[in-house]
Amino acid sequence: MGMHTGAHIVWDWNGTLFHDNDAIIGATNAAFAELGLTPITLEQYRALYCVPVPKFYERLMGRLPTDAEWQVMDATFQRHYTAHRGRCRLTEGATELLAGWRSAGRSQSILSMYGHDELVPLVKGLGIETHFIRVDGRTGPSGGSKAEHMVRHLAELALTGVEPARTVVIGDAADDAVAARHVGAAAVLYTGGSHSRASLEGVGVPVVDTLGEAVVVAERLAA
Repeated sequence: MGMHTGAHIVWDWNGTLFHDNDAIIGATNAAFAELGLTPITLEQYRALYCVPVPKFYERLMGRLPTDAEWQVMDATFQRHYTAHRGRCRLTEGATELLAGWRSAGRSQSILSMYGHDELVPLVKGLGIETHFIRVDGRTGPSGGSKAEHMVRHLAELALTGVEPARTVVIGDAADDAVAARHVGAAAVLYTGGSHSRASLEGVGVPVVDTLGEAVVVAERLAA
């Protein structure tokens, strides 16, 4: 793998590198239908979404789902998302940004809360796996926070020389910034995914509207 002592980006996947908003909304509404909940729009989703995911459902239901309800909704979501993700593509300009960061001699990785066994072949199938020194998806139950996953991810990256102080997390959710802070890394949040700009601006990190802007800010933060 070699040693990587310069600036490093940890990319989020869903809603950041992978533009899957339509699949996410479709799967969310399929999960809601299991409990007779009214479908929501993308705008409503982006205004209300949070992690852990059961808290998001609480905002819509007025109560936390029971364990049984959560299991049904989560299974329904995963099934519908898998059925529709094939129509989704990388965010515009992502391939060029990944290639440019790598060609400049910098390193990058992916950490996602999407299941690891689904994530790895998806990244490979899109032809971008060579840009990353590590690709980690979620292991264990879905619905939690990214912070503990980030601890493990950075611990593995440290073996190759990556330092938290020169690492920037680029994601689309407040939880990405929380996870970055948890390990001593910086963060940049992108408005094109699961959160609205208004909900991101309260986190206290830079907020941008394009991935190109995110990379420019990341370069400055990791200098």
